[in-house]
Amino acid sequence: MTDLPWQGDACSLVDAFRRGEHSPVDELRASLAAIAASSLNAFSHMAADEALASAKTVDVGLPFGGVPIGIKELQDVRGWPATEASFPLKDHVADHDATMVSRIRTAGFVPFAMTTASEFGGVNLTRTVLNGATHNPWQQGTTPGGSSGGSAAAVAGGLVTLATAGDGGGSTRIPAGFCGLVGLKGTYGRIPRGPRAEFGNMTAVSGCVSRSVRDSARYLDVTNGFDSRDPSSLVKVSGYEANLGSYGAELQGKRVALMVDFGGAYIVPAVADAVFTLAQELIGALSLQQVTVEAKLPNMGTAWSLSGLLGIRASLADAWPACEGDLTPEMRYGLRWADGKWNAEASNRVAARRMEHNEAMATMFDQADLVMTATNPGVAFAADGPLPSVFGGKEVGGWNNGRLTAPSNLYGNPAISIPAGLVDGLPVGLQVLAPHFREDWLLHIALTAERLHPWPLVAPASPR
Repeated sequence: MTDLPWQGDACSLVDAFRRGEHSPVDELRASLAAIAASSLNAFSHMAADEALASAKTVDVGLPFGGVPIGIKELQDVRGWPATEASFPLKDHVADHDATMVSRIRTAGFVPFAMTTASEFGGVNLTRTVLNGATHNPWQQGTTPGGSSGGSAAAVAGGLVTLATAGDGGGSTRIPAGFCGLVGLKGTYGRIPRGPRAEFGNMTAVSGCVSRSVRDSARYLDVTNGFDSRDPSSLVKVSGYEANLGSYGAELQGKRVALMVDFGGAYIVPAVADAVFTLAQELIGALSLQQVTVEAKLPNMGTAWSLSGLLGIRASLADAWPACEGDLTPEMRYGLRWADGKWNAEASNRVAARRMEHNEAMATMFDQADLVMTATNPGVAFAADGPLPSVFGGKEVGGWNNGRLTAPSNLYGNPAISIPAGLVDGLPVGLQVLAPHFREDWLLHIALTAERLHPWPLVAPASPR
């Protein structure tokens, strides 16, 4: 028995529960105490009494039986705040569980707290008027990324073994990359988003950030599958964890493209070096065939932002524009910029540009079975922001932060961020993209990386 939360992965915690070496109640209390003492600011709401009651009766024979889990602030939990991490919505409360949350409960997880997120999930750092700034456990004062920054900080910071995430433009992979975690964005529709989901520009995918590949595989096993309240959801696929490590023969000879400028991004040279060193090792270990592809993606930054801001504007309703002083600078600027810009002509332009993007992505996957690139163009920046526009001394603009991840959201294909070492003492991630429905390939590749270079499960700088 230790006073610390479990420092291994969630699967090993379940094993300890089943062996009787540890109890769900003790683990939950350890997490609650650690959060109270933490300076990471990774949580925005605690439901300790509710969770303790669940922990006392949970069946540890379930896939995640007894594991405390943090729920991302932008996901609905009945009776918990439903603020979208936005101060003007601070009094909103959810009246239902999201489908993923219902499945989490069925799998034996104990939801006990809500992790911080960026406002409306719209920024690649986690700092809001409502909650303040969340810090990266690898270095206080730097960001864990966004929008699932609180989840990543909590998991990498040793406060909880697993937390939910969501990815509408990189919001699972970006924090995973900054915090040295596994971050899988599944195929669009793999995990249902209902009930009462508003699909907007159809880019958001639910998931988790984890310390190990097997945690991500088991999580996908228990949360994926069709739900009638999400007509875009996919049929159930089983065996992600059971089949881990069994795709070596299928992947042998597959074509892989290493793209340092994917999506038109500029990657800091030291980050590119670390990422592509691991990529080359994986190519050798998996007997992949490296190829060069011709794939120029159209710039979707403005179109993607404009379509996403429509939903944010609707959420604020009559509170806008009087509430603009209570918004983060990025949201305030974005909503001002978008005012009056959406009309039939703009809608048609966005649809046409997305069609061009999807054609370019399809052409890329005609030439390569896999794409490897960086998750983030640089290392974690200041927790309070602003988003950097200078990378490695080169002025490239703020949109550079999401250029590597957003293409897979727009196209809907799966992608994963895998820990790829450190640059200046901070984690960097290798991002691997696969065709639609091939999460199994990505998990196999990540498992190979995990075996080649086991990564720290918890940031060494974390207080514990």
